[in-house]
Formats: sequence, C-alpha cells, structure tokens
Amino acid sequence: QVQLVESGGDLVQPGGSLRLSCAASGSRFIIYAMAWYRQAPGKQRELVALITSDGTTNYADSVKGRFTISRDNAKNTIYLQMNSLKPEDTAVYYCKAGPSVWGQGTQVTVSS
Repeated sequence: QVQLVESGGDLVQPGGSLRLSCAASGSRFIIYAMAWYRQAPGKQRELVALITSDGTTNYADSVKGRFTISRDNAKNTIYLQMNSLKPEDTAVYYCKAGPSVWGQGTQVTVSS
C-alpha cells in the first residue's frame, strides 16, 4: 500500500510562486497515475493536475499555463510548481495515487 506525504504549503502574496511536493512510500509508485487536488472552504474537492505513469499531463482550465505537475520516479515524488498565484488558489492541496490513496493535505494561502 502506498502512503503519501505532502509538503510545501505556505502563505504567499498574489503573483508569487510555491512548489508542493508529495513523497510516496512503496515500491509500486512508478505504475501509478498521480494527481493533485484541492479543496477550498465550503467547496468540493477538485482536480488540479494529473500525471500518468508515462508522463502525460492534464490540467484544470483554471490553472493551465500557471501550474506544472512533474514526477521523479527515482525519488518516488511528484511536484506541483505553482506560479502567478491568485487568491482563488487558496485551498488545502491533496496528493492522490491511483484511484484511492490520498495524502493528508497541505495548506496554500494566497493573500496580501
């Protein structure tokens, strides 16, 4: 069973950047599609970005051109580089492996 630990959340000003990391335990990491989701207060959890085992990526329209998902299979880690952050990006960001394994989340707050 894969376990996930996110890190990198912080308070940042509008227009700033952050990089989130998600470290996975387990030897089968390489076969999983991995994804970042986020959940803002009072809203449903939504898909932000996904990366398949062969590196194919997909993004929510709201983050295209600003966020980049990547993976380092040697380190069992995925990343979410977030640039040009907006207040509406404020949320708890969760990492997901495969269909059902979730991390504990990391808080991103975009505010002046």
